[in-house]
Formats: sequence, structure tokens, C-alpha cells
Amino acid sequence: MVRVRFAPSPTGPLHIGGVRTALYNYLFARKHNGTFILRIEDTDQARFVEGAEEYIMESLEWCGIKVDEGIREGGNYGPYRQSDRKDLYRQYADLLISKGDAYYAFDSTEDLEKKRKESEARGDTFIYNASVRGTLSNSLSISENDWKVKLQKGEPYVIRYKMPENEDIHFNDLIRGNIVVNTSTLDDKVLFKSDGMPTYHLANIVDDHLMEITHVIRGEEWLPSLPLHVMLYRSFGWNWPLFAHLPLLLKPDGKGKLSKRDGDKMGFPVFPLYWPYGEIARGYREDGYYPDAFINMLALLGWNPGTEQELFSIEELVDEFSIEKVHKSGSRFDPEKAKWFNHVYLQKKTNDQLAMEFREILRTKGLHYDISELEVLVSLVKERVNFVNEIWEQTDFFFRAPETFDKDVVAKRWKDDSPSVMKELMEVLEQINDFTPASAEKVVKSWIEAKNYNLGNVMNAFRLLIVGASRGPHMFDIISWIGKEETLRRIGRGVEILGSRNKQ
Repeated sequence: MVRVRFAPSPTGPLHIGGVRTALYNYLFARKHNGTFILRIEDTDQARFVEGAEEYIMESLEWCGIKVDEGIREGGNYGPYRQSDRKDLYRQYADLLISKGDAYYAFDSTEDLEKKRKESEARGDTFIYNASVRGTLSNSLSISENDWKVKLQKGEPYVIRYKMPENEDIHFNDLIRGNIVVNTSTLDDKVLFKSDGMPTYHLANIVDDHLMEITHVIRGEEWLPSLPLHVMLYRSFGWNWPLFAHLPLLLKPDGKGKLSKRDGDKMGFPVFPLYWPYGEIARGYREDGYYPDAFINMLALLGWNPGTEQELFSIEELVDEFSIEKVHKSGSRFDPEKAKWFNHVYLQKKTNDQLAMEFREILRTKGLHYDISELEVLVSLVKERVNFVNEIWEQTDFFFRAPETFDKDVVAKRWKDDSPSVMKELMEVLEQINDFTPASAEKVVKSWIEAKNYNLGNVMNAFRLLIVGASRGPHMFDIISWIGKEETLRRIGRGVEILGSRNKQ
């Protein structure tokens, strides 16, 4: 039975790289009829941020990533928050000490900093391992009686893993293949801290074992920790899961990992939801993205099915997904492509669905319209927008007459004869009983032809008075929606304001 987990730390908002990790775990679990687990890894209490845990769960819920076992869902392998499992980790640290694979270290922060500076002065890199541990303050370098006295006195200590000396560690990654690392390049990582909490390395391994995790699918940043994790499994005598380390999400331009700074600079979010604590950050949900568009976009950042297909439902992603098709190299994030995905998903919505969403935006502006009216409106502009909130930018003139007129358009489109022609147009429009787009267009164009007026000049001036600028959908769709009375009122007011000004 496949069992995978997403194990974020509640230290701030969930980066979209983390969401992608959760998504790939979820897709893999569903593909193999397995179990997707959410485990909160909060062993680093100094970096814990209030509200982050709830944010993580709400983010997954918005994305449609359903958790099978977790804090809210429960399960047979809980608790699913590491701070609630605190009491069980010490026994595993003690087990490693009894096996000779871990030891007590009493070095102070000041002593270690001094050692680092001495190494740097010699042009070396300080690594706390077999090469130096015999010269430091730990249970391997001092007598058993002395270190036991230190423990009895309550002197601060940590428990470190005893990395073997000059040994090649062989392991396999499902994405990167076979990897070999020599232990001489690795340090004796702290497994248990002086505050009584395990580090990520110990808690992670113990929890994955006890929760019977079969596949660890996580970010590339954890690849350097893999040799230690494999060694810990070996020391405990446990079978280790299969590992897959996902490629980084890269910034749109330049080098490096995608960060909030990139989003702030280029105007796009890097978090799924708005983050309201401390340094606030925008979110994809609040920016108007649909969750299925967001997930579709995210799935293709690091994976593709090997075909030209770009649009996938979550069910199709489950069917197509495989670890073997995940890329090794980093994937560059494209904010314009993200907008394109949302545009495509918006076009799939019915006019009724979009009208109901747009109605909520109008209500915040104190405007109230029937859904039937708004359906007509969204049908006119939906192809022009990427987000529902952009419909207002495309239709604001439907709801309110222009208060000003674009100076560049006035200079270019408002002719000497425009006032008199527009007054004639008012008379023509007043006589129309059927104000539907097709009927009104037929009458007006017949009048233009009969008078031998220039069609472009008339329609440009007409649009200027109704809209206030050179924008918007078909003119007769606009006037049909706002109605004859409002159309005549806008023309009259516009002629009065602009008068006979030409190219001002």
C-alpha cells in the first residue's frame, strides 16, 4: 500500500513550491490507490509562526488536495503534529547512543564558533565529524565518568549522529538515479537539541518509519540531507522508503529559486492564499485565480506527460502522473503563462457562473443587477479578461456615464462637425422602438449611408460620448444594454461638454 506524506513546517506562508510538493504527493497517492498524509513538522519552536498551520490546511483545501490522514482528519498513525509526538523521540535518540551510532556533545556555541574561525584562517571548512570530534567536548573524547557527571549536573548538551569515517554511501533517487556520497564530506548532525526537542532529521525519520511511509517525495533542498537519512535508517535497522527529490521552481528571469521578492517586483503572488500576518503577502486565490487553473499550471512546472497537452483536470493529472516524468532540472516560473491558464479556465465557465461571480464584485460597489442582465454583459467581454475582477475594468462604463473624456481620443476623433452629427444621431435613436443591437445598428447605419457620412467618424465620436474613450465591445451591444434613455442622455451631455472643440 502506497503511503506518502506532505510535511511542511509552520514557519510562515506556504510557498507555491510547497504546494507543488503536496500536489505531486497527492497525485502519486491517488494514482496508486494509496494514502496522502499531512504531517505538521513543528520541532523548530523558535521559528513557529501563529496561524501558519491553519494557513497550510486551508491552502490545500482551496487547491482541492484532499488529505486522508492529518490533524483534522485523524487516522491510525497519529498524532500528526510533531510537537504532540515529542515524548517518543528521545527513546530513539537513546537507542542510537546505546548502539554506538550517536553521542552526547557538550560544546558551547562560543567554542564551535572559535573552531570555525580557526579553520577559516587556515583556509579550511569546519566540519564536526570524525576528523575533529576527538578534540571537542563530547562523550567520545572525554571519559565515561566525566560525561556522566556532566549529564548529572544538567550541563547543556545535544545528541549528534556519529557519521562513519571515510565510507561511501550508495543510495537511489527515483528522479536523479544512483548517488554516491563519501562520509568524509558530511558532519555529525545534531539529532536532539538542548531544549528537549528533536531536530528535523531525527523526527522526520522516526515519523516516516512509524507512519509506514513508502515514498518520500520532497523538494530538492532536502537532497543534501539524504545521506544522513539513509544512514539513520541503516542504524535503526529499518528499511527506508523510496526517495524522489523534486526540482526547484526558478524565478522568471535570472538565476535562483522563486521568492516573494520576485513576486513583489514583477507583480505576481508566490503563495496560494493571502498571508495576513507580519509582512503581508498576496495570494493566488485573492488575485482571482481558479484553484483548478492554479493546480493545472503548477503541475506542469517540473512534470509533463510527454505530449503537447496542457489542460488537465485533476482526474486527468492523476491518470497521467508518474515520477519518471518529473524533470531533474529546475522549472522556470512564467507569470504570464499562469494568467493564460486562468484565462482558459474562465472561458470554460458558463455566462451564468461568471455573472454570479461578477455580481458579488458589483455588490461591493453598491450596484445591484439581475443575473440575466449580467449574463449578457459578461458574454460581451469574457474573452478579453483573465480574471473575473477584470470584467469591471472592461465594463465600468456600462454602469456609469463618463465624467471625463480621453484627451488623446478627443484630439483625434472629435471633428468640427461632430456636435451637429451627434445631435442628428440623437434624433435617429429617439425614433427607434426596437433597441436590440441588430435593429439599432441597421437603422443607424442606414442613416449614415443616406447622409453620406463617414462611418468611422460617426462611430468613433459616438463611442467617445458613450464610453469616454476608444474601448469596449460592439457599440450597439453597449447602447442596447444601457438602454435608449441613458444612451440619449450621454450623447446630450457629451455634446454639451465637448461642444465644437476640435483636436484639443
